[in-house]
Amino acid sequence: MKIKLKKKKLATGKYSLYIEYYKGKVRDAEGKQTHNREFEYLKEYLYISPQTPSEKKENAETLLRAEQILSIRKAEYAQGKYGIKDRSKDKLLFLTYYDKLKEERFESKGNYDNWDAAQNHIEDYCKKKKITFEDIDEDFVLGFKKYLNKTSRTKSNTPLSQNTKYTYFNKFKAALRQAFEDGYTRRNFATAVKGFAEGETSREHLTQEELQAMAKAFCKHPVLKSAFMFSCLTGLRWSDINKLTWSEVRDEEEETRLVFKQKKTSGQEYQFISSQARKLLGKRKNENDRVFQGLKYGAHFNAEILRWCMRAGITKHITFHSARHTHAVLLLENGADIYTVSKVLGHKEIRTTQVYAKIVDKKKKEAAYLIPELEMDYEL
Repeated sequence: MKIKLKKKKLATGKYSLYIEYYKGKVRDAEGKQTHNREFEYLKEYLYISPQTPSEKKENAETLLRAEQILSIRKAEYAQGKYGIKDRSKDKLLFLTYYDKLKEERFESKGNYDNWDAAQNHIEDYCKKKKITFEDIDEDFVLGFKKYLNKTSRTKSNTPLSQNTKYTYFNKFKAALRQAFEDGYTRRNFATAVKGFAEGETSREHLTQEELQAMAKAFCKHPVLKSAFMFSCLTGLRWSDINKLTWSEVRDEEEETRLVFKQKKTSGQEYQFISSQARKLLGKRKNENDRVFQGLKYGAHFNAEILRWCMRAGITKHITFHSARHTHAVLLLENGADIYTVSKVLGHKEIRTTQVYAKIVDKKKKEAAYLIPELEMDYEL
């Protein structure tokens, strides 16, 4: 089989790069001979006539990536055909391979974004060195862990949180694990260095009494109050509430349900809401109109949430996302099982929801010590 990198001219003024797998000629039932080809489009594009230095640089970088992918494909074919380790794999760039794995995860936006964010730190760690699989060893893996722990910074120049380090290092190790399975490394370096421990995630939320106080307190922006209380009663994220249109609100006889696509996960959701939650939406308008018109995300609205909390006598640091946490905790405290809560919140994995169960358990433990100790005689 011949494996070649080719290009196709597009109407956009660019070439689309693809890999052609030529498997020779075949004959059909009538004896007619045809070429047997398969194609893999790389979603990589070249300027047909680059004009500026930046366009020429982009062309060079794109072509390098495409040639690296071609090398990977040839190496994969050689390994499968001859059952041997293709030594050319040692020369492949680790970052090119990582980027390939990342792109394979495009269907899950949350996972893709985590791989992409981790890649930024891996690139910084490599410091523009062309790290090949030949260069990867235990020291390389340990070095990246130390880099995340001591050197890496967020966009606001603060150290990475414990859970961020945990997530990024896990993506790094996942790439190493896959590289071993694909025959790019002589051993599984993902097991060479222990990962970060996952930190306890804080989920600031309102109690039933605090939520009642918020409902009675004054908020400068009525749309903010309605949206926040709606999130407390439904568990919807700010992003989904902000984009909610009347076409996604289905009033069906005595019940109302929401039919919408989550912005974060792109998952299709069907969720019934209470009559009180429905009242917060107000009178129905045109199907394409936003339900919460005038709702904005920014420092001004965030500050108003805190002022609203103070008017209600609440000193916790409450954000709009705290409303979602409040909904989850209140559901569990009032008898909902964790599987149902997971579905209501749109979580893909039950372990994401289990943190709320820990909060409820902690509250139950604290409640055991609320009753003052009585003076009494104990029979032994």
